[in-house]
Amino acid sequence: MKRIMMMGFAMLMILGSFVCNAQNNKKTAATKTAAQKIEVYYFHFTRRCPTCMAVESESKKDLTILYPEQFKKGMITFKSINLDEKSSESIAEKCQASGQSLLVISGKKRTDLTSEGFMYARNTPDKLKQKIKSTIDPLLGSK
Repeated sequence: MKRIMMMGFAMLMILGSFVCNAQNNKKTAATKTAAQKIEVYYFHFTRRCPTCMAVESESKKDLTILYPEQFKKGMITFKSINLDEKSSESIAEKCQASGQSLLVISGKKRTDLTSEGFMYARNTPDKLKQKIKSTIDPLLGSK
């Protein structure tokens, strides 16, 4: 009887170590994902309306206010791309942008904020700021 209990205890200890290792590996993977660079792209054409210009300026301003350290260190970048320029074709294709777009890209994750940008940039920029924050925070590992 004692022998069976000792064998059961030993098996429990061995299985417990496997579970602990599996949880540690998950945390490492989450940390690697959170450390990826976040790129925010605003694709536009040469001719622009006030709303188009507001989407660009508000988005960039929000990023610098919400994430000053990450922006300064280059962990978060903002790039304005003119789709009428020949040199922008490859980046537009890479980001899957065929027209005016506000995109947040981190690794393989691509979030399109175009609708929100055009809806909120001029009249309710705080809503756009909140949408940007709710999109980027999870990518940074923030709550």
